[in-house]
Amino acid sequence: MSLTPDQPEQQAQAAQGLKHTIARAALGLAVFAVVTAGVVAVTQMTTAETIADNERAAQSAALAEIIPPSLHDNDLLDAAFALPPSQVLGLESADTGWRATRNGETVAVLLPVVTGKGYSGDIRLLVGIRADGSVAGVRAVKHAETPGLGDKIEARKSDWIHEFDDQTLSSVEWKVNKDGGDFDQFTGATITPRAVVGAVRQALIYFMAHRTALLAGDSETLTATRRAAKSQQDTQAPTAAGTLTPSAPSEHGGDEPHE
Repeated sequence: MSLTPDQPEQQAQAAQGLKHTIARAALGLAVFAVVTAGVVAVTQMTTAETIADNERAAQSAALAEIIPPSLHDNDLLDAAFALPPSQVLGLESADTGWRATRNGETVAVLLPVVTGKGYSGDIRLLVGIRADGSVAGVRAVKHAETPGLGDKIEARKSDWIHEFDDQTLSSVEWKVNKDGGDFDQFTGATITPRAVVGAVRQALIYFMAHRTALLAGDSETLTATRRAAKSQQDTQAPTAAGTLTPSAPSEHGGDEPHE
């Protein structure tokens, strides 16, 4: 079948039209993809900012339970300082502390402390300590203690954690009643409160040994002190009869109380 004179031109025009249609469709898809990616990116940024704001608000509220806003005029989250690893605080790696200030002076610090003596594993606490060495407040922030028994260390489950409020190293006997101390144990659960009492005491020991550096938020001094103590420990050498040379000072310069 032969083509009429007009058919090749019509076919060329049709092909050209198809190309334009495909090009417009591709351009439309590209524009749609760009717009969609932009919307997704903006949504993610907005969502991320909202999540970050919510997390910050939750952290701020948690810290405020320990050191109430009435005691300070700064934002605690903006007053974080680095803590080096510490055997006394049970910190295997670097961690974070916070300073509460009023008119530029430190009125209290918040220290993390971890004890591995819980009934079901590690218990992580935050301990607020005023500049005078008294406890501003304590909260359990992570644990796996038995529900209905050991979980009474949580402020929302029991008032027991408030027994530490206003106490100092010398104001009480830092043991549970069963061990001859001044802190209540739980009915059917002594291991958990015993561990927490010991951990809070350790936080006070650390504070008193490093009071000046902590009140200044001086992370460099805290780290340097630990390195010096570790260096002294590393240079200990065995002596005759399998004994060791006299122990080097602790990571706190040997000026902390001992059991």
